[in-house]
Amino acid sequence: MEHSKNKISFSSRVKDELRKKDFTAYEKVINIGSVDSRDLKTRSYIRECFLNSGSVTDPKKDYHLEFVCEGAEDADRISDGLCAFQLEPRIMERNGHLVVYLKDAGQISDVLNLMGAVDGLMEFENVRILKEVSEKVNRRVNCETANLQRTVSAGIRQVEDIELIERELGLKNIDPGLREIAEKRLEDPNASLSELAERLSEPIGKSGANHRMRKIAKIADSLREKTAERV
Repeated sequence: MEHSKNKISFSSRVKDELRKKDFTAYEKVINIGSVDSRDLKTRSYIRECFLNSGSVTDPKKDYHLEFVCEGAEDADRISDGLCAFQLEPRIMERNGHLVVYLKDAGQISDVLNLMGAVDGLMEFENVRILKEVSEKVNRRVNCETANLQRTVSAGIRQVEDIELIERELGLKNIDPGLREIAEKRLEDPNASLSELAERLSEPIGKSGANHRMRKIAKIADSLREKTAERV
């Protein structure tokens, strides 16, 4: 059953649902009997327009719902109908026809709801939620990966500076505070500054560790300049 369902496009499934369901019954279910009759007529009109000339893209691929119109009068009427529900449709020309469309996921959900496509709405929202969760996870992973790459790159530069100081000057000849954090860095090139700061005999904050590393970098740069002058 699921396999055959996947062969039918999402748009076709929504239309099949609308054709099978009595819109009047739907109105009773959502308890909108007290709504102005013009509101109900607009819902019914949008529903019929969608059945005749509308389509909605599978939310797994993109967010897009549209109505292909015969002329400006039809396009304006559909657009005005959607605007009556605080939606913000746009109009474009394509292949000699005016197309009223929506790209916002939330507004597409609203259209499915006002037309009475309950099953389609649930499917759409399930996909939308999964996509949003996936996007958040991907952003977090990308952020953590970028932070890790920066930490590793900084660690490599710092190890190079410290090894240069050891060769040219000797760590024993620099400030004790700098020497201690330098030794901790050599022990663990991949540790973050916060981790190094916590491992000191007298733990300090991340900013303090960063300050010490900058001093080490300046010493290393000074040694490089002296080496270049000798050459």
